[in-house]
Amino acid sequence: MSDLPSAIHPDILPRLDPEYVRIHNAHLAHRVPPHAIPWHPDIRKAPYIPGGSSVVTVGAVKDISLQNCKIRAFIPEGSPPPEGWPVLLYIHGGGWTLGSIDTLNSFISRQCKENNCVSVALDYRLAPENPYPAAVEDTVDALKFIYYNGKAEFNANVNKIAVGGSSSGGNLAAIACLKAQELTLPIPIIFQLLLVPVIDNTASVTDERYPSWKECQNTVWLNEGRMMWFRNMYLPDPATWAEPDNSPIFASDALLAKVPPAYIGVCELDLLRDEGIAYGEKLKSLGVKVEAKVYPRAPHQILGMDAALKIGRQQADDAIKAVGDAFKAA
Repeated sequence: MSDLPSAIHPDILPRLDPEYVRIHNAHLAHRVPPHAIPWHPDIRKAPYIPGGSSVVTVGAVKDISLQNCKIRAFIPEGSPPPEGWPVLLYIHGGGWTLGSIDTLNSFISRQCKENNCVSVALDYRLAPENPYPAAVEDTVDALKFIYYNGKAEFNANVNKIAVGGSSSGGNLAAIACLKAQELTLPIPIIFQLLLVPVIDNTASVTDERYPSWKECQNTVWLNEGRMMWFRNMYLPDPATWAEPDNSPIFASDALLAKVPPAYIGVCELDLLRDEGIAYGEKLKSLGVKVEAKVYPRAPHQILGMDAALKIGRQQADDAIKAVGDAFKAA
């Protein structure tokens, strides 16, 4: 095995998409992973994943400050339909610790352009400065803002709200669908888009429920060490790991049965793979409509590499179609 700090582990190399391997070896193998160095906020300034597509031009982009966070609304060109634009709230990944309002703006702007919807990026507070429950609170605040102010701010149709997210953002999106039901005045969500989501914060390499944790413990990008670093940053108290606001798979069946239809996209070489699949199976067993897809030979972060990887572009295309189909059906 190479002595480069992020060299591909020999357990994983033969199973990876060759297109990804070439990019990793050229651009990522030399990077020191964040969990291998002492924490400093400047870690957030590290270069993003290479191979992402460009932000597409939309009608308008509007940044709005909320109580503790910000949102960025990508608004379609032209006149909205009489009832207003549908809305997608999309929450970035980064282990609740990394990422910003700029993360995945290319994908979020594509959702706006191709689905004629207002696509909203959420800049939630990050750990370790703001551990749990800050990110959950900010997600709910953004959802409330869209529901109560979206019509006035960006001609939203607040009866057509979808939520989505990647990785830790997928975790927050799944939790948003639970929290929305528990509000004094529940907020209707018509669809959830969960890409490589964190579903169970009690998972580990010794956990027989999720074989992907052991199978992919040495995978690229999100290996066991990095995932546990993220978890401990955001959830310093292990007593909270099994709470439904951290691990949505532990929500009551009564709440889970009422969540909206879901698209769950997981990657074959992601240690989070099996918890995403398990969540889909649990929702289906409770009568929720779920479409789940495993992206073969792919690691965790392919959505951010959609310009360079065919499999990344496929995941982005599938996710955009899933949201568009949900809006048409609503």
